[in-house]
Amino acid sequence: MPVFELSEELLFPPPELAEDDGLLAIGGDLSLERLIVAYQMGIFPWYMDYHPILWWSPDPRLVLFPCEFVLSRSMRQTINKKLFEITFDRAFVDVMLNCAEVKRRDCNGTWINEDMLAAYTALHEQGFAHSVESWSEGRLVGGLYGVALGGAFFGESMFALKSNASKAAVAALVNKLDDWGFLFIDCQVVTQHLLSLGAREIPRRDFMALLRAALKLPTRAVKWSY
Repeated sequence: MPVFELSEELLFPPPELAEDDGLLAIGGDLSLERLIVAYQMGIFPWYMDYHPILWWSPDPRLVLFPCEFVLSRSMRQTINKKLFEITFDRAFVDVMLNCAEVKRRDCNGTWINEDMLAAYTALHEQGFAHSVESWSEGRLVGGLYGVALGGAFFGESMFALKSNASKAAVAALVNKLDDWGFLFIDCQVVTQHLLSLGAREIPRRDFMALLRAALKLPTRAVKWSY
């Protein structure tokens, strides 16, 4: 199956035409409008350390349902002790920069480059991208960011500079999304860390059906600060 090359038009091929590894298309840009169209179609960008932009829709897809979130006894104790102060949308850019630094150390590179930072900051300023921060003694020690449309949250990346800091952020996010009636968190691809939190793989066709249902719910296109 050939990989599609995008034009200036805000059009993507159907996700089911993706390669076996999930690669669907190349090129295009990271405009706010294109990113929203992509997420609405279950597609997300990764650079993979080189240009042009690569667009992906993997099958199967890793998803975390709020009702299936696994909170270990030790993590519950950490939360109850209030070892971390949790905030939303207080330090979006700093969270992205920390995620980028972690990816550089772990993978000798990162898809979170200057273009991605600018694009997702624009999404954040328009109320579509959000961050969750874990603080310890006034210092940012963990967090995550992603995109929210309707009742779907598309998780992009997380980091931790202190043990359990990212897990505390995930737990806070799950609680908030559950309260708001979100259907799922898109975790994209498998990691053991996410599996340990209760995420599981589902076929792309099931993911797309869930996404269609989620997009029928209203989007909270505002900052989640509180």
